Amino acid sequence: MKKALHIIKAIVTWFLMIASIGMMVFTIISVTTFDQPDRNLFGYKPFIVLSDSMSKTDFNAGDLVLVKEADPSTLKQGDIIAYTSTGPDNYGETVTHKIRSLTTDANGNPGFITYGTTTNTDDETVVTYEYVLGKYETHIPKVGAFFQFLKTTPGYICCIFIPFMLLILIHLMDSIRLFRKYKSEQKAELQAERDEIAKERAESQKMMEELLKLKEQLGTTNNGVNSNDAATYTQSNGEEGNLSTDTKNVLGGERI
Repeated sequence: MKKALHIIKAIVTWFLMIASIGMMVFTIISVTTFDQPDRNLFGYKPFIVLSDSMSKTDFNAGDLVLVKEADPSTLKQGDIIAYTSTGPDNYGETVTHKIRSLTTDANGNPGFITYGTTTNTDDETVVTYEYVLGKYETHIPKVGAFFQFLKTTPGYICCIFIPFMLLILIHLMDSIRLFRKYKSEQKAELQAERDEIAKERAESQKMMEELLKLKEQLGTTNNGVNSNDAATYTQSNGEEGNLSTDTKNVLGGERI
């Protein structure tokens, strides 16, 4: 069970890490590349669709369209192009519409009449070559909406901040667990050392007691030997005294 939980935690950690790093990379790419006419990603210019003007036939609001640079003179009726609008209602915005026909503007510059397929209404101004950004190649559904959300404060909090906080929390919990384990091991080692010292002290005390007992036994034995020597010495002195008396008597008798 413990091993299974460890595996699950490792999987969650790696998932959060990859997701967080991926979201951060995608955010950087979207901020620096998406909807930037002068930038491209692998040869394509990505633009987020903001309206449903082409939803009837091609793509919807929130999709990500990929546009490739093209020579405007090679474009023809029916092609879908991205261009910078010069119309009064959306001046400077990027628009991706279909070419209805080829024409020229009031100054005789070649260009295109474009329209949105949903309303089938022509755009207000002629799109001259200089405003053409490229030809539409394909689109990725709903990706644009996701990146739009990612660039907002709630999107940043949900997709980047919270996963990173969870990663930090997981690593913090691991650090606390490892620190507690380290302290527990240190405490166990210290207790083992204390037990070893106590054991050595007990053995030393036991040896001292045995030495004291041995000393007492040796003292008792020495006292017994000394008593026997004293008794032998006294007996010898008595015999010598008796011998001297007898000798005196003999000598005295002889004198008489």
